[in-house]
Amino acid sequence: MLAATRGDGLEGEVVTANVKTIRDIPHRLPVFAPDILEVRGEIYMPDEAFINFNKAQEEKGEKIFANPRNAAAGSLRQLSAEVTAARPLRFFGYALGEVSEPIGDTQWAIRKKIASWGFRLNEPAEILADLNDIRRYYEKIQSRRSGFGFSIDGVVYKINRIDLQERLGFVSRSPRWAIAHKFSPERGQTHIRDIKIQVGRVGSLTPVAELEPLNIGGVMVSKATLHNQDEVERKDFRKGDLVVVQRAGDVIPQVVSVILPERPMSSRPYDFPQKCPICLSETVREPFESVRYCTGGLFCPAQVLERLKHFVSRNAFDIEGLGEKSIEMFYQEGLIRDPSDIFKLEKVLSETNQETDSISGTMPLEARDGWGKKSADNLFQAIRDKRSISFERFLFALGIKYVGETTAKIIARNYVSFDRFMQGAMAATKAESEAYQNLVSISGIGPTAGSAIATFFREAHNIKVVKELLAWVNVEDHQSDPAIVSKLAGKTIVFTGALASMSRIEAKAKAEALGANVSNSISKKTDHVVAGENAGSKLNKAKKLGIDIIQEDGWLKIIQESINKK
Repeated sequence: MLAATRGDGLEGEVVTANVKTIRDIPHRLPVFAPDILEVRGEIYMPDEAFINFNKAQEEKGEKIFANPRNAAAGSLRQLSAEVTAARPLRFFGYALGEVSEPIGDTQWAIRKKIASWGFRLNEPAEILADLNDIRRYYEKIQSRRSGFGFSIDGVVYKINRIDLQERLGFVSRSPRWAIAHKFSPERGQTHIRDIKIQVGRVGSLTPVAELEPLNIGGVMVSKATLHNQDEVERKDFRKGDLVVVQRAGDVIPQVVSVILPERPMSSRPYDFPQKCPICLSETVREPFESVRYCTGGLFCPAQVLERLKHFVSRNAFDIEGLGEKSIEMFYQEGLIRDPSDIFKLEKVLSETNQETDSISGTMPLEARDGWGKKSADNLFQAIRDKRSISFERFLFALGIKYVGETTAKIIARNYVSFDRFMQGAMAATKAESEAYQNLVSISGIGPTAGSAIATFFREAHNIKVVKELLAWVNVEDHQSDPAIVSKLAGKTIVFTGALASMSRIEAKAKAEALGANVSNSISKKTDHVVAGENAGSKLNKAKKLGIDIIQEDGWLKIIQESINKK
């Protein structure tokens, strides 16, 4: 038996010992169960159990959790299984991951089978025939949500037939065969005490309302986002206003609207700052942009600090033991000012430097409050372990505007080598350059992300930071999924014309599932062009460049061959 968290979709944490303490998960399966069976689901804490648990925590003077979701996540990640066992966790099983043999041809059949093996299912659940049934079911669940004994924020609809699920496929981590229908958030009314500005890692200025504390759905809310300058001006949020507040997705507090009849006569519109409240650099708001940005870049301490926090975050370098508080401490002491400093920490803070540290005033890590020899050694080892990292994680960690996890993965799949990508990005400073056109033609990139990447690598300071990092870190080339057996794996493919057997979106999803890189335009780097009916200029350009052209019947044959090889 092995239990793991979802993590970033590729890597999670092994939590087997802790999960074995949850009574809803059977430790043995029938002899006729598949040799490999991955059951996916949700570990949660019931509402009443959560209230009692928080009371006990308060009586012991220990951490109080904001909501059952945070409590469940914190309980699952305990170092001691005995601590987890003492906490009231439950489990719903609702889906399959890897299995060595099929156990059902519908979602409903799979649910019945895993229930028969001892797993508890998420209930209620129904098979629905049409949109009228869906609306009826949604309204029923929303009206009864408070009586289920656990917190939910909506209903998930899934295609029942597994063959249709496989045909529809995924977009990034999200299945095309499932969709969430959220409930209307719980709301309350309170006053805005003040409006403060937070500066994000790419310089975005986010207004935050400081509120008279209020209880929404069992959670005390004292701060809520106002999103951006456009939202503040459009809804005219002001200090002293009585406002409606909700928790988006029952998690993130946000201010919805102002109750205008209650506005004080002395009220004045909020003036968005023309200078950054942290570094005093000019702030700008580009045409058609809803957000105002600080122009200070890496000169701005807030941006530097947020970029460092992003760099070590779970989906980036994921350095165990180097959380936000530690980053803030090391930053304030001047020990970490750019990412490469993280890999110098052991030399600066290790016990072997004790004599020189006493002169410089830098205290060894293990001598500090909250640290000891074991925790210091664990941190240094965690940093050493991250001196080799995947292309996509490294790129995401750089914190380039508009380059999230999905975009980083697309780039890694297309460029394979980070050095090749960096050379291309540095050459893409002009929109008319071939390097820029190659970048923005990649399906899923486009001019917005492409321009942000080119801008990042145009700055000498950014290039210096990346090169200093590369002196410490080995960035691994992107590796295609070894489970993909296809002649298209690693190839760049372009679709042109209309396909009779499937939509363009479905065709792109199939190509990516076969390991191909889908581009929107023809270039010398294109390996194959799939041509449907009424193919136009792209087909003509492919012929001139001598690119391999695949007709629709050949495309369908490749798909079938790949399915047969699995």
